[in-house]
Amino acid sequence: MKRIALLGSTGSIGVNVLEVARQFPEDYSIVGLAAGRNLERLKEQVLEFGPELVSVIDEQHAARLRGMLPAEYHDRVVCGTAGNSLVASHGDADIAVSAIVGAAGLLPTLAAIRAGKPVGLANKETLVMAGKIVMAEAQQNSVPILPVDSEHSAIFQALEAGHRQDVAKIILTASGGPFRGKSCEELMQVTREQALNHPNWDMGQKITIDSATLMNKGLEVIEARWLFDIGADDIEVVVHPQSVVHSLVEYQDGSVMAHLGIPDMRIPIAYALSYPRRLPLKLKPLQLSQCSNLEFHDPDYQCFPALRMAFDALRAGGVAPAVLNAANEIAVAAFLAEQIGFTQIAETVEYTLEKVHQGSEDSLEDILAADAAARTTAEQKIATLA
Repeated sequence: MKRIALLGSTGSIGVNVLEVARQFPEDYSIVGLAAGRNLERLKEQVLEFGPELVSVIDEQHAARLRGMLPAEYHDRVVCGTAGNSLVASHGDADIAVSAIVGAAGLLPTLAAIRAGKPVGLANKETLVMAGKIVMAEAQQNSVPILPVDSEHSAIFQALEAGHRQDVAKIILTASGGPFRGKSCEELMQVTREQALNHPNWDMGQKITIDSATLMNKGLEVIEARWLFDIGADDIEVVVHPQSVVHSLVEYQDGSVMAHLGIPDMRIPIAYALSYPRRLPLKLKPLQLSQCSNLEFHDPDYQCFPALRMAFDALRAGGVAPAVLNAANEIAVAAFLAEQIGFTQIAETVEYTLEKVHQGSEDSLEDILAADAAARTTAEQKIATLA
């Protein structure tokens, strides 16, 4: 039996991880859960799976959770980054699944790696912020990083068709979100509700907005650079509205290996948990006869500048990717709070990238300092827009 420490248990990825564990109780158990503020859902998860350790966002929420659980769990509740790191590095865990959204996932993921735990990585921000450091730590500790994102899982699987030295490029697919084909003027009128209405995937609010701006794909580009040790010039993005082809790998002989499947996160989650086995998930199979109209288009970098900014930040290196991520987190939160407009998300990120750029990608201290500075700068920019 494989014992799982799950970070981000109440989010969309976390819920699906637990669904896989629930479907295969003889194969998986849960030794640790870390969540944020959704205490009702977390309480249900704790009572069902009986973890040895539980973490929440802060002491206030920890006290509330203790009051919601039987006395036997009171000593098992911890909080904050330190608590999340304790869950991630739990001594009994065989794998840590990192599914916390945002920069908050970086330090707990590093804690898991330093404890020698294989990591199922759904927190792309970990590699966006500190890819060089994280991958070096993983190599030093002989820890595999198993991708959970559908696109990176697709690449991971397509790479098994050949040798790494024969790869010409990797191709990430993007659904295009709900605003594919919209003009720049139309995007200025986008509402919060419209942006949260993703056509293909059921995700959390932050990731859904990132998908609508194409920032999610930009973050995935940076993640792919580190996950697969490939340069920015050898990564391509294409818009594929049907979300059937989850990504592709092109080899130097002209062969292109594509991963196809229904848009269900349980597939890449289960593969990361069971690798190299495949679990009988009993999902509705892909019907190829209904996939006769698969489209692929170049992204619109003018009206969706977030993707261009991500490539630029990757090429710039240093702390630029961390600044990009931090500014985007602040801007998306402001958009969800209806403080700024849809196109002002990218405007805020671009402004912050111009203002914050000091630091080295080799220094975790520099990265965290740039993250903090970027958040302050983005908040100042938002105040002028609001």
